[in-house]
Amino acid sequence: MKTTRKQFTSLAIAALLGALAGAASAQASYPARTITMVVPTAAGGTTDISARMLALPLGPALGQSVIVDNKGGGNGNIAASAVKRAEADGYTILMQYSGYHVITPLVSKTAQQWEQKDLQPVANVISAPQIIVVRADLPVKTLPELVAYAKSHPGKLNYASSGNGSLQHVTGAMLEQQGGVQMVHVPYKGTGPALQDLLGGQVDLTFGTAPPFMPHIQAGKLRVLAVTGKTRLSSLPDVPTTAEAGYPNVDATSWFAVFAPAATPKPVIDKLTAEIAKVVNTPAFKQKAEEQGASADYQTPQQLGDKVKADLVRWAAVVKSSKIEAD
Repeated sequence: MKTTRKQFTSLAIAALLGALAGAASAQASYPARTITMVVPTAAGGTTDISARMLALPLGPALGQSVIVDNKGGGNGNIAASAVKRAEADGYTILMQYSGYHVITPLVSKTAQQWEQKDLQPVANVISAPQIIVVRADLPVKTLPELVAYAKSHPGKLNYASSGNGSLQHVTGAMLEQQGGVQMVHVPYKGTGPALQDLLGGQVDLTFGTAPPFMPHIQAGKLRVLAVTGKTRLSSLPDVPTTAEAGYPNVDATSWFAVFAPAATPKPVIDKLTAEIAKVVNTPAFKQKAEEQGASADYQTPQQLGDKVKADLVRWAAVVKSSKIEAD
């Protein structure tokens, strides 16, 4: 029996409506299975810590398990690419580090880059200013003293970073610009090796979020000079901010935020961001963040998107003027 055009159109409309109804039902019941939170670093760093701090309470809040999947390498590209290629259904999300999200695209010319439009913001979770840390026997105790020392020893003071084009590298360049000094950049393959050489005295200073440095600061093996954020850290209450030390434009706060594939439906994003907000705003989560030298800092998808745009503009100026490129 032949199908008329009218019958074919009716069948097509019915199929479309059925598909839409199925999609709406799936979104309404989201989540119905385990969610994977991809992390662009190895276990143990601040990004990984942030992911695990969120995943543990977020699972019960959503009624499903949230597992952490570490995919380090490629300056964040491996993890970001995996998430952008994933099914846009809310079951694969990314805990992203700001250094990878806004610095890597600015400094890398050879690596295949994912694009901002491939990922959509879900929620900012944690903000963590970097701290300026020096070896314990360096004869400086404040940021102004460090700048004065660098000026009196041009090209002799060296600073470690977790790699060419890393946020630590760019922060060092920012300090050079604002302080009018010249330092030698020594790139490492990660914060761990950089920290070990700082402890060993092979390098003079470095920058980074507080967690990896806190035990060594407390043991007197390292000295922290300043916090590169707007406010002091509760875990380091006696350490001034860079603004208090006279360098307000040395501001390098890292953030750790959740992103999802670009085509993820709005109802799914709304559900995720609402539950993340509840978790991040609990006293328990705030306390854990403070213990890590950071702060719980929930921001909506719109606020996070605006932050990304502003950071791209701000860091682009530093990268361009310092001619920074990744390996």
